[in-house]
Parts: sequence; structure tokens; C-alpha cells
Amino acid sequence: MAIALTDRPAGGESRFLISDLIAMLETYLPPEQVREVYRAYLFGAEAHEGQHRLSGEPYIYHPIAVARILAEMRMDYQSIIAAILHDVLEDTEIPKEDIVREFGEAVAELVDGVSKLEQMSFENRAEAQAENFRKMMLAMVRDIRVILIKLADRLHNMRTLGVMRPEKRRRIARETLEIYAPLANRLGMNQVRLELEDLGFAALHPMRARVLAEAVRRARGNRKEILHTIETAIRRRLRQEGIEGEVRSREKHLYSLYLKMKNKGLSFREVFDVYAFRIIVDKPDTCYRVLGIMHNLYKPVPGKFKDYIAIPKSNGYQSLHTILFGPHGVPIEVQIRTTDMDRVAESGIAAHWLYKVGDESPNTAQARAREWLLELLEMQKHAGNSLEFLENVKIDLFPEEVYVFTPRGDIMELPRGATPVDFAYAVHTEIGNTCIAAKIDRRLAPLRTPLKNGQTVEIITAAGAHPNPAWLNFVVTAKARYNIRHHLKRLRAGEAEALGRRLLDKALHDEGSSLERMTANGRLARVLAACNLDRPQDLFREIGLGNRMPMLVARQLLDAESRPVEHRPVRGGRRRHAPLLIKGTEGMVVSFAKCCRPIPGDPIVGFVSAGRGIVVHTQYCRNLADYRNQPEKWVEVDWEPRVEGEYPAEIRVEVANQKGVLATVASVIAEMGSNIENVSIEERDGMNTAMRFTLTVYDRKHLARIMRRLRRIKLVLRISRVGR
Repeated sequence: MAIALTDRPAGGESRFLISDLIAMLETYLPPEQVREVYRAYLFGAEAHEGQHRLSGEPYIYHPIAVARILAEMRMDYQSIIAAILHDVLEDTEIPKEDIVREFGEAVAELVDGVSKLEQMSFENRAEAQAENFRKMMLAMVRDIRVILIKLADRLHNMRTLGVMRPEKRRRIARETLEIYAPLANRLGMNQVRLELEDLGFAALHPMRARVLAEAVRRARGNRKEILHTIETAIRRRLRQEGIEGEVRSREKHLYSLYLKMKNKGLSFREVFDVYAFRIIVDKPDTCYRVLGIMHNLYKPVPGKFKDYIAIPKSNGYQSLHTILFGPHGVPIEVQIRTTDMDRVAESGIAAHWLYKVGDESPNTAQARAREWLLELLEMQKHAGNSLEFLENVKIDLFPEEVYVFTPRGDIMELPRGATPVDFAYAVHTEIGNTCIAAKIDRRLAPLRTPLKNGQTVEIITAAGAHPNPAWLNFVVTAKARYNIRHHLKRLRAGEAEALGRRLLDKALHDEGSSLERMTANGRLARVLAACNLDRPQDLFREIGLGNRMPMLVARQLLDAESRPVEHRPVRGGRRRHAPLLIKGTEGMVVSFAKCCRPIPGDPIVGFVSAGRGIVVHTQYCRNLADYRNQPEKWVEVDWEPRVEGEYPAEIRVEVANQKGVLATVASVIAEMGSNIENVSIEERDGMNTAMRFTLTVYDRKHLARIMRRLRRIKLVLRISRVGR
């Protein structure tokens, strides 16, 4: 049954009263449940007494309208009651306990799930929006009806958006297009999605919407004859084959037209000249018969057939899609599906809702939605904050599916643009974490390769392997992204803890004390309590990440000790501290400035940066002048005698502008045991060219050998290190 979403903005509609809602509910709910709904109305009307909407009408009309939308979906009575009461906790003084006592725990949880977190304070609107969304999604995991009530609430708010101030109207419209319309699509609620999109489009871009609507109105008259011709031909051919089916012509919605024109750079005529039809039949076998008939009636466009019956979309959508060459060469889009598939396509998880609580299993859309919600529950456990969680969910709300196979022949569904790393995490988190390579159709392929429909993907793993931070630059699934981030956070926390311990111990040593001594005499425990930290590891991590200055923490510890400090000898009026030694294996909490690119052997200094740990610069870096007024953040650092790893260095090479000179320079660099990470070429004049190379070197001596070797090339005129 299609959902009749026919409300009008306030002021232009005949008011929908509680008597109308009761009459609608009596068509499918038993009398005792209808009486409970009416009792909820009396409760809500009393709670909202004296409150009015911006349109001037009593506030209770809004909850009734939200309940009406759910009644049109034929939702259960608890959902209808929760819709009537959905603003009671947020906008009145009535506590949740009263709703539990009057209507039960299930209704109270639904109402609470839809309510915003008004009692909490947030730094900005984005954080508040993200945290409210997170709360709603977690409530939705417990009971999926929460999101149906929220979507109905948002739909009625969008229908009555005209009374809002322009800036608030645009903000709500943008939020609707970015979150709620995609959410409705992810849950298979196509009709709700389309109305949310068109209302959001009209509110966010009113002029574009009016111009496009007028263009559609003018062009519609010219299409009638062709539509009638095609529809008649389809019906005649179905009758000839003895197939009973419903044939409908479809018109693209304004927002769909707008997005297609914008994203593909098409004119209105190119988009609107596609004629769309839907054929609804009795069973799946008939769908495939009708597909053959359509391909016999009009020639199909190669590569434009999609079978979503055999492989449903992630939201449970099932249908056959094909594009045909129609009369006069006009393209025809045809969708072929059964009555049940059409119901699920329009209503998604709301389809057959009444039967969900019985013995029958949920429909495909409900089952897939449940799987997705369980993934969300796992995702939020590892999200650093609500904004990160919202970002991850948004990634999942825009799926364009690609279907690939495991080596065993199982089908995996991934978003368009997914890579082997996304595939690995979709199979299992541990496979993603230990992935080192991939085979696509039995051939080794880079991990960043976008997957295509029909490919077979095999993941190669290795014990002890870890996610690479560079994967975040190309993965597209939320599951892959949050698992990589979660692993890096754990890795970074361990590195930060080790570095923080070293920094604090060094600061105490410079003052004639030690961390071991502070721990033994209980001073460390006192400072932890003063800082509201539970464990020494938490303090070390804060120091390692640059959120606390080691010398200030050391001073707190020494002040807590309340005794004269034995200072080390001062030479030349200034105390000499032993430098912190850089090993090159500190990981993400020690980084090297890109402005001067320090390498082992360079004289260096460290700067403590909040959230990043220590940033190392060369002592001759030009940017050091910017930090002179923050001496408390400087750390004396030096290189360990045996430093590990390779480090990027940048050199500038001026050469004579002759053929093959770049290849000559590059081959010499390779011969010297260095790798070129980046090269940029700038032609200075017709005679000379300046080239800038980013190389990896072991230390300053290695770089000096490379530069000496390059100077021997006859075509090299001048060479220098960048950043000095």
C-alpha cells in the first residue's frame, strides 16, 4: 500500500483533528488500542496547554499531524502514541516517569529516543546536532521505530517551514538534505525521502526550485503524446503475452532533476527527455518474463541493465532496471517489480509493520536495517566524539552499491568507490587490520584500487601487520574508517604514554629529582588527584600529546614535595639540561616539521604542540621566530647516536634545459640508495630549469653524499638544500 503523504503547509490546509486521526486508526487498529491513542491525545493536549507554534496554531496540532503520517504508514498504536507525546519531555515539565506510568516503558523509551539533549551544554551548534543525532541513532538501535517517528516529525516540520526565519529555514533544509533524506533512503522509505528532498530543495534554493518547476510545467505538455504512445505499446504487448500488470509512467522529482543537471553538467532537456515507466506484476518469475518482453519491444541500451531482485540494494530495495531505445530514439527507463517489492520500495522498514511483532519474519528492508544498526552500535563505541560518529554515519548514508565476490563465490555489497581495504574490513575487522596486499581477479593490485562490479577479491594478510594511516586517504566505508582510526588511536596512546614518561622524568632530572622518587613518596598520587586523573598513565599520555607541559607538571610535583630542590650546576648564568634524545621510533607523537625537514645530524629543537606531541625543527628554521614568545613550550632535543629509519629531505637542483636531464638526475639519486617521494619542475627560462626533489635519506651524511654525486653531473649547474 502506497503512503499518501498529502499534507499542506499551515494556513493552506483543512485542519486535521484528533477525530480524523481516530477515524483513520479505526480502519486497522482494534478498539482498545484506539482508545489508548485518544487517552494519549488528552494527556498531550494538557501537557502542551498554552503552547503555540510560530504559525499561531495550538502546539498539539503538530503531534497530531506527525501521528497522521505514521497512521498513513499503518504503524502500530505504540508508535502513534509516542508521536503524539514526542515533544512532551523536551517542551514541558512532565518527567519520563509519568509517561512510563501512564503508557508503559516501550512508549516512554520511544519518546525519550526522539527527544533532544536540551539539558546538556555544547561548545557549538555542530557539536549539539551531532550529539543529538548520536543519541537518536543509539535509541534507534534499541527500537527502530524511533527513526520512523523522527522522520515523520521532520516531514511535518518541513511541510510547515514557511513561517521560519530565512536563515533557520536554510539551516533546517540543509540538515534535512544531508542527514534525514539520506536516512530515509537508507531505510528504504522512498516516498518519505522524495518529499523531504523536494521540500528541502525548495527551502534551501527557492529560486532554483521555482525556475525548474516552471520548466517542468512547460515541458510536460509536449511529453503527453509520447508517454501515451509508449504506455499503450507496453500494455498491448503485455496483453498479447497474457500477463496482467500495472503500468505507470513516472516523472523525476525536482531535486533528482537538479542533482543530475548539477553533477553531470547536463541541460534540462537532456535530463527531462528520459521517459520513465514502472511495471508491477504478481511474482518474481513474471518480472523476468516482462524484462524479455520489453527487450523485444524496444532495443536495450548496452550496459544499462541492473538486477536488484537477485542482488537487493542495502536498504532491501528489489526491482529490475533497464533502459531502452524508444520511439524516435528517446531513452526509456523501465522498472519491473512485484506488488510486495513495490510496497517495500515505497515504505521500506515501515512496510508490513503490523506483522513485524508476530510470528512472521521481518521483511528484507527491516532485516537489512537491523544489520546496519548493529554496525552503527559497534561504530559509536570507538568514535572519539559525536562529530566523528556523525561523519562516519554520513559516509554510510550515500551508498552507490558495487557487488564483488569472495574467493568462495559469496557476494559482498560495498559502496561505489570501495577499495580492497574496505572489502577486507567488510569481511572481518581482523582481516582488515592485518591486510598487506590484495588480488583482484587473481592478479595483485594496489590496495587503493577502486573495485568494480563482478570482480573477485582476495585479501592477503600477515600476522603482526597493522593498519596504515595512509589508508584513511582512500577508504570509503565507515567501518573501515573507524577501525583504522581506532587502531591508530590505541597506537598513538601507547606512544604518547612512553614519550610523556620520558619528558616528565627528564624535567624532574633537570631539577635534581626523579619520577621514581615522586612515585615512592606519594607526590605523584597527589598531583593526579589535583588534575582529576585516575592513573599515572593518563598523566603521561596528556604530557606526550602536548596537552600538559612537562616542566609545569614537574614543578607541581616539586611544590607538592615542599622541600628545597637540589639544582644542577649552572654554567654561564644558565642551567644546562640534558636533552631529550630522539630515536626515530617514537611514532605519531614526535613529528618532523615540513618547513625545514630535519634529518639525523642536524642541530634540532623541539616544540610541544597540543594534540600532536613534539614537533621537531632544525635550529636554523625560519619559522622558529614565530615561537620565541612561548619559551615554556620548547624542549631541548638531540638525536640518539644510532637513529633508525629514513627521513624526507628537500633539495633544489638547477640544470641545463636538455632532453633526458630529469632521468639522469633521478637515476643517480636511485644509485645512491635514496627514494624520490616527490618532484616538481619549474622552467625558469629557455636555457635552465629548476627541479625540487623530496628524497628519503638516513642522515645528514647520506644527503651530503647524494648532493656531491649530483654536482658531478655536467648538466647540473647549482644544488642546494631547501629549508636552510
